[in-house]
Amino acid sequence: MNELDFSGKQVLVVGGSSGIGNGIAQAFRSRGARVHVCGTRASPEDYSPEEGSHLDGLEYARLDVGDPAAIENFRPSFDRLDVLVLAQGAVIYRRGEFQMDGFRKVLEVNLISLMACAGKFHHMLSAAKGSLIIVSSTAAFHATKGNPAYNASKTGAVGLTRTLGQAWAEDGIRVNGIAPGLVDTKMTKVTTANPKRLEGAIERIPLKRLGTPADMAGAALFLASPLSSYVVGQTLVVDGGLIL
Repeated sequence: MNELDFSGKQVLVVGGSSGIGNGIAQAFRSRGARVHVCGTRASPEDYSPEEGSHLDGLEYARLDVGDPAAIENFRPSFDRLDVLVLAQGAVIYRRGEFQMDGFRKVLEVNLISLMACAGKFHHMLSAAKGSLIIVSSTAAFHATKGNPAYNASKTGAVGLTRTLGQAWAEDGIRVNGIAPGLVDTKMTKVTTANPKRLEGAIERIPLKRLGTPADMAGAALFLASPLSSYVVGQTLVVDGGLIL
């Protein structure tokens, strides 16, 4: 038996149009799952491979998780769900998160929408005895000087993962999380596109390389599979040793 075979399974990756979420979506697809992804743009044609978007073989739907009404009114094209991955994320640089409108905006996407999406699909996940995977960040375990909202939201996501893990185990849903370190995506370009910053960042990573969306996908496949059938409420740090 291949525990990492997801043939016949339905997977939804919110934030699966690019970056880490896209890497996770493609990993499930390559192992036989039917994979649906949500992004903020009108159609899959609005994304390009240069941005880290590979939507071949994925079913796309528009969903702006920064808008609570959009989540409430979202009508999925499937009636069964085995795995829900919440990989949505926002960050505002240049001290924009110190302004209350910026702070609220990031919290809405990075934390509040997690609960809204989890609640929306709770019934389907319970019926399938499925898995919920929340993508947070290693930022939850240390300060991030210029980004108070990003930090608070990711710290909150780790707490939410623990609490939903405990609360929903009785419904047959296993809830776990992934805390990525520095992964090469369009969201981290502020570091990766700056040679001096990049050199400093890699110096702090014991494995001496950036993470990739595929690295994160490995953890997601494990957490959604029978291999982790006794793992509940945990956030797996996948960071090349960065926070050691």
